[in-house]
Amino acid sequence: MQDRFQRITPFLWFDDQAEEAVKLYTSIFPSSRVLDTMRYDTESARVSGRREGSVMVIDFELDGVRVSALNGGPHFKFTEAVSLVVNCRDQAEVDHYWERLGEGGDPAAQVCGWLKDRFGVSWQVVPEEMNTLLKDPDPSRAQKAMAAMLKMKKLDLAEMRAAMDR
Repeated sequence: MQDRFQRITPFLWFDDQAEEAVKLYTSIFPSSRVLDTMRYDTESARVSGRREGSVMVIDFELDGVRVSALNGGPHFKFTEAVSLVVNCRDQAEVDHYWERLGEGGDPAAQVCGWLKDRFGVSWQVVPEEMNTLLKDPDPSRAQKAMAAMLKMKKLDLAEMRAAMDR
């Protein structure tokens, strides 16, 4: 069986928490595993100011998608300008990913299905039914679903459906 060629790979820059983040992420998502770990050698440690032998880059699969994590130092921070979307089949999946990814994250960053994990990475935890509700053929119902969603932190399909019928 031939491996699928993935042209675009998310690359996450951490100060020095790449190993911890990868361990958490691969424990949350199915079909996830560490693929390879590269360590700082003498030259790269000298240039970067990192400790020789410490983890530089970890390549891993996150639910079958290849991702890389770098321990690059404190030079760059994550922002909400880039987020990872977790598409969920149902409310149970929304609940699972919301709780696990949100543990230790910033509660103030939780809005409309968005959250920041404890490393500062932004995630969107989205039920696939949400777009159907927001695109309801009846503009009034769609507007009610949108208004309900905009008041939420974690998305709640039952509440969005109920709002549409009010």
